[in-house]
Amino acid sequence: MRMLYVVTHPEATHHVEGVVGGWHDSELTPVGVRAAASIARALREQIPDDAEVELFSSDLRRTLRTADEVAELFGVKPVVDRRLREKSYGEAEGRPQEWLDRRFVPPPAVGERMDHDEGVRGAETKSAWARRVYAAMGEILRSDCEHQIIVTHGGSLTCVVASWIKMPIEAAGYASFRGPSGSITTLREDDFFHNRQVVSLGDTRHLDSGETG
Repeated sequence: MRMLYVVTHPEATHHVEGVVGGWHDSELTPVGVRAAASIARALREQIPDDAEVELFSSDLRRTLRTADEVAELFGVKPVVDRRLREKSYGEAEGRPQEWLDRRFVPPPAVGERMDHDEGVRGAETKSAWARRVYAAMGEILRSDCEHQIIVTHGGSLTCVVASWIKMPIEAAGYASFRGPSGSITTLREDDFFHNRQVVSLGDTRHLDSGETG
């Protein structure tokens, strides 16, 4: 049986400052650091002590700091992969959220959604974003390790789960699997049918109130 535990980093400075995240390299707040420790403890309680564990993380500071807490408890070194980053918002990154909101062009209800131009210079399309996360997931899942932890971002969780259930990229235009900051999503593949299950999505029961970010 293969188990994947997908962590969305907890509260970061861009959350409290009201600026756009994306590839903006924000850090965890003190609340976020405490939440990261809670995430690590929750994972340690779920995964057998004698199990081999692999840890993967986006290369941004907020995810790396979260992964450090997990790495310390499990005695593993994170594999850093920039393809696990959040969607790039181009020139909007680090600017006030309202700056992006005034310029953002939402995708059409019907028609081209994956290659839709959101009206922000340098921003990734959903297609480009999904393709890099799918590529990272393809490499992660080549491993025979039965317990893998992925530390990523709230938006990129959609691409991770869509990849896990083998949703074709061209069909992912309407997909949304979102979890709160600091959440754990648990995915499982059985050894008999090799069905891939979403056991839980965006679980935050391990967090104290006020730590969700």
